[in-house]
Amino acid sequence: MSDARQDVRKTYKLLINGAFPRSESGRSYEVLSSSGEFLANVAQGSRKDLRDAVTAARAAQPKWWGATAYNRGQVIYRLAEMAESRRGELAEHVALAEGLKDGAAKSCVSRSIDRIVWYAGWADKITQVLGGANPVAGPFFNFSLPTPSGVVAVVAPQESSLEGFVDTVLAPIVVGNTVLVIPSETRPIPAVLLGEMSATSDFPAGLLNIITGYTGELTPTLATHEDIDGIDLEGVSNDVAIELSALAAGSIKRVLRPDEHRGDAASLRRLRAFVETSTVWHTVGQ
Repeated sequence: MSDARQDVRKTYKLLINGAFPRSESGRSYEVLSSSGEFLANVAQGSRKDLRDAVTAARAAQPKWWGATAYNRGQVIYRLAEMAESRRGELAEHVALAEGLKDGAAKSCVSRSIDRIVWYAGWADKITQVLGGANPVAGPFFNFSLPTPSGVVAVVAPQESSLEGFVDTVLAPIVVGNTVLVIPSETRPIPAVLLGEMSATSDFPAGLLNIITGYTGELTPTLATHEDIDGIDLEGVSNDVAIELSALAAGSIKRVLRPDEHRGDAASLRRLRAFVETSTVWHTVGQ
């Protein structure tokens, strides 16, 4: 009897409403390393999967926004704790996906975890920074308060398997939105791993939904879906972003175009991108 055996190759599934279903279409596609070696199979999401993710995100959004700012920050910080405990696994997959050496991949993971902590710290500061009291002529108080847009779709960067995913996903989440995201088409595994961590931490079901697949097939559905309130097009080219923006206009959703900048400036822009301003008037007590 031969001792030779075939390795059991993992098929990474979708993340919808806190569960890990296969695509309803039954499709999957191969993910290769930067050197062209087979890494794993990944579920190829469909338009039906996107619609299911939107339904889950819509149901979860009021509960997420209804939590205290302190609690939202703690939930996001818990994700950083989970990522820290699996940093070696994340670094291994980032290295394979992006063709990085071990030290560079570990640095990438460290920056990603630090970024999660950075966003967690914003949870109880958003109202103070983006809101405020307005001067009025009369016996009234007038307050401007930031509120979330609702359900936000994200097309994550194609080249950055983890850092770009963290920036584009955590920004709308920390301000109270729920998210469905298409990760990098060719480098999705680090993002899917982080999604697995979110589902086994304190993230409520439906807060983060991950649909792996082909961006060209899925993005038109995101742009035209009438129950999506905003879309971040960081992961597509400028030409495609223009086309998708025109499609999004039909359902009057907020659109964030690809941003050439990185770092705090781009992240602050994303924090503001999917926030509405609610104005409240109140009489001055006698």
